[in-house]
Amino acid sequence: MTGFFVVFEGGDGVGKTTQIDLLAAHLRAAGRTVTVTREPGGTDLGVELRQAIMHGGHVAPRAEALLYAADRAHHIATKVRPALEAGGIVIQDRYLDSSVVYQGGARGLGDEVEHISRWATEGLLPHLTVVLDMEPRAQRLDRELDRVERETTAHHALIRQAFLDRAALDPGRYAVIDAARSIPEVTADVVAAAASALALAGLAPVPSEPQGIEPWGTP
Repeated sequence: MTGFFVVFEGGDGVGKTTQIDLLAAHLRAAGRTVTVTREPGGTDLGVELRQAIMHGGHVAPRAEALLYAADRAHHIATKVRPALEAGGIVIQDRYLDSSVVYQGGARGLGDEVEHISRWATEGLLPHLTVVLDMEPRAQRLDRELDRVERETTAHHALIRQAFLDRAALDPGRYAVIDAARSIPEVTADVVAAAASALALAGLAPVPSEPQGIEPWGTP
């Protein structure tokens, strides 16, 4: 593959959507072809699975993990790999780290969750995983929560630490960024991390400082 795969991870309410959109704008301004997607819900099948998983009734933990893996297998095969093989950049909201943290950890399913996800994706790993890190704050969760968010609210501190532990296992592939700061400050670090990872992957460089984008939204 000649493309570049970057994933954003972190707890609920840390600002992933805002930073994904700002990084995509920066890379497009640099002339790159960018696909922005998410899990679950990045394909038509994924939209149906997302509705069932996140907005339906109770789902048994093992069934939930398998539904995520099914969505991931289809999503990678039909959307992510083709974009990467065409030389594009894929920016994705959540990937296998979220399954390991939420289903493997918070749901107590253990290491099998990662094994299933790696099998489902034929071992595809991101070039860069950005972990937006922030101490859980109640006001950031003062919104309508989906089923998964409601059921894991009590575990926010553990979930935060689990993402940090994942990043510590492979610091060359992860960038842990303090998301409690202003949007422009966070964006500057995200862009710098992406520029560095692109260079390490041997791909054409992009500016390491935000270019032609205006911060917006709330983290």
